[in-house]
Amino acid sequence: MARKAESLELAVLGLLHESPLHGYELRKRLNLLLGWSRLLSYGSLYPALKRLLRAGWITEVTATTPGVSRRQRIVYQITPAGRAFFGEQITETGPAAWEDDSFTMRFAFFSRTDADVRLRILEGRLSRLQERLDRAQHSGRGGGDDRYLSELRRHSIESVEREVTWLTDLINAERSDDRPAPSSAPSSAPSATRTAEDPHDLTTSTTTTSAAPVVDATTGNTR
Repeated sequence: MARKAESLELAVLGLLHESPLHGYELRKRLNLLLGWSRLLSYGSLYPALKRLLRAGWITEVTATTPGVSRRQRIVYQITPAGRAFFGEQITETGPAAWEDDSFTMRFAFFSRTDADVRLRILEGRLSRLQERLDRAQHSGRGGGDDRYLSELRRHSIESVEREVTWLTDLINAERSDDRPAPSSAPSSAPSATRTAEDPHDLTTSTTTTSAAPVVDATTGNTR
């Protein structure tokens, strides 16, 4: 639970790093970030906001909404201390960054990290999933499961295998992007070579080629 709360706080700081947001818009963007598998309630969001306020990483600003009612809303914005904390956390590459919720949040903000940080997190996540896959495959060898437990284990193994494939592709792409572009080698063809379409070549060919002699069939004289 503590790790989930920390991941949620990191996601809030990441979104507020882009722009100030009021509670409704913040919850909507968090739900988009979390995806279909998890919907965030206000009962989880507002305690996280209070913790961030107490830590001094965000602050509240009262803003008046446009329109006839012109009602006031509380807008949350990140503080300089919050920006510094977010920058430290988003570049953390230790084992905590490889866990399910923590990895998802860090991956969502990968565009703000360096390539070496992304690569270490991806490789750590891959090693963690491979360990999980080995345990799941060995645990089913003893048998004794009924049909539904066997199906559940098979589903879990296939899900991990898909993510292992996905991570492997991402790691290969990161390594490929990190390689320097090959320098273009100079052409070995002589620079003086001209194509047949070069007008100068045609002129030269015309002026240097002599016509063959023509013999008059009647007189026998050459022309």
